[in-house]
Amino acid sequence: MDFVSDALFDGRRLRALTVVDAFTREALAIEVDQGIKGEQVVAVVARLAQLRGAPRAIQVDNGPEFVSKALDRWAYENGVTLDFSRPGKPTDNALVESFNGRLRDECLNANWFLSLADARSKIETWRRYYNESRPHTALGWRTPQEFALAAALQAAE
Repeated sequence: MDFVSDALFDGRRLRALTVVDAFTREALAIEVDQGIKGEQVVAVVARLAQLRGAPRAIQVDNGPEFVSKALDRWAYENGVTLDFSRPGKPTDNALVESFNGRLRDECLNANWFLSLADARSKIETWRRYYNESRPHTALGWRTPQEFALAAALQAAE
């Protein structure tokens, strides 16, 4: 998980919490708001855990939202390890940093957001494109959705 910052057309701040599956490369969620606190981070990971099961670990940086008591408690109660990057070392979480760069290049820099609702809609549309239509070299030119389905079928055999 990580954060990306941007702005609406009128200069108001915009933040996006990005959650990426390290195995399938799926963008599991991009939560967009003007400010995101630890409780909102917990709501996102709790929702994802209900849908997909809790992960064994989540790689995060040392931002205040990730070192919050709310996230620490959720992680403890769900048996999830919070794996913190070393301060000043974004390469410790290179996968999400790379994803955030693509999000910025392909979506944030390519769109003009008129409102928070407009930003949420455009970013969610891009997230679905990223997962369902955009092939990835690291996945053998498959989309994250195709890769996840193939992995699930192989695990079931």
